[in-house]
Amino acid sequence: RSDMKVELIDFMGGDGRAVQAARTSTLGASASGEEERAGLINFLWREGHHVPFETSVFTFRIECPIFVSRQLVKHRTTAISEESGRYRELDGTFYVPSEGRPLGQAGRTGEYNMVHLGEHEETRLALEMVRASQRAWASYEHMLRNGAAKEVARMVLPVNVYSSMYLTMNARNLIHFLSLRNEHHAQWETREVAEKMEGIFAEKMPLTFRAWRSDE
Repeated sequence: RSDMKVELIDFMGGDGRAVQAARTSTLGASASGEEERAGLINFLWREGHHVPFETSVFTFRIECPIFVSRQLVKHRTTAISEESGRYRELDGTFYVPSEGRPLGQAGRTGEYNMVHLGEHEETRLALEMVRASQRAWASYEHMLRNGAAKEVARMVLPVNVYSSMYLTMNARNLIHFLSLRNEHHAQWETREVAEKMEGIFAEKMPLTFRAWRSDE
């Protein structure tokens, strides 16, 4: 498969919660967030008063290949619970790039662009990825049949095998994550995950989303 799956499992807060949290500093326990004021949210974001946005929390369930999940866990502001190949037998689903995904690289490290190599060459590379995945999976199953522990057998699997995780972060940290992962320097597949997360964020906290995007 060549898709990334992102779904919202749980959500707490919203634009009104950020307003309520901000007003607590002047109104105390009587603060209310019922009136979702875009002006106040714009002010908070523009002036760098970002703590009120930490009171809204998202929990996503994500299915992606391991090379993408490794980029997600680098963000130390997230709480992550990922499936473990130590304790369960994996299901043998591997990622293969879609036809639209460029497979070549032009430029030096840190300043390169992804480029298409031509239909024939990219088809050949995709088939090679399929064959490598099939060989690795055959080795994995052979090792399990012959008594190898799951945590040992998984060592032969490549990083394009799919994994799933629950990822939790507050709105402030989500914005930071999206600023890094949904922009043109991010890896194609990781950006696909971030795009889906950004769509959910825009739906759940539209005023905060617009304040962030208008400030860029």
